[in-house]
Amino acid sequence: MQSGGGERYLIVGLGNPGRAHLYNRHNIGFMALDRLATRHGIELKRVQNKAIVGVGRVAGRSVILAKPQTFMNLSGQAVGPLANFYKIPPANTLVAYDELDIPFGVIRLREKGGAGGHNGMRSIIQHLGQEFPRLRLGIGRPPGRMDAAGFVLQDFGRDELPLVSEMLDTALAAVESFVTNGIDLTMSRFNGPVGVQPEK
Repeated sequence: MQSGGGERYLIVGLGNPGRAHLYNRHNIGFMALDRLATRHGIELKRVQNKAIVGVGRVAGRSVILAKPQTFMNLSGQAVGPLANFYKIPPANTLVAYDELDIPFGVIRLREKGGAGGHNGMRSIIQHLGQEFPRLRLGIGRPPGRMDAAGFVLQDFGRDELPLVSEMLDTALAAVESFVTNGIDLTMSRFNGPVGVQPEK
């Protein structure tokens, strides 16, 4: 799947709204979108279709950035209407979110697929189908017998923040690659642990 130069893209970061959730593991999708917006000078201020939205350009391509405000499990109620409003096909919709089943510090992009137990993704699939790319940010499994739901709603530990920052920077580079090079090349360059320089 190759991306064309004149197309528009919807880049979505998943998380829960509110200050209490700001630095939760579950909110790394929001963190990635905030950093992307800052890097490219896009203001995330407009409220539209149950999301905070910003419109601008990333790597010379027209993009809509969106943070659903529905709470995680209903994310599709924001993403579906936004994709319809801006007439963006699923192939040009990239969703960034936390993934328990990927080790902390590892990023994996996929061209399409199921929800993999992630309720936010399940909601989006109900609205878009499975044929959209996703950027999965590994947060690892909870320690010991800790409940997964409690683990994702915990803040990242202070000792984890340097690696979180590195993951976010890598996620930004992956988004820039996606809108310019398409999902296939982006997967081949960025899938794996962060800190490993992708091949040019």
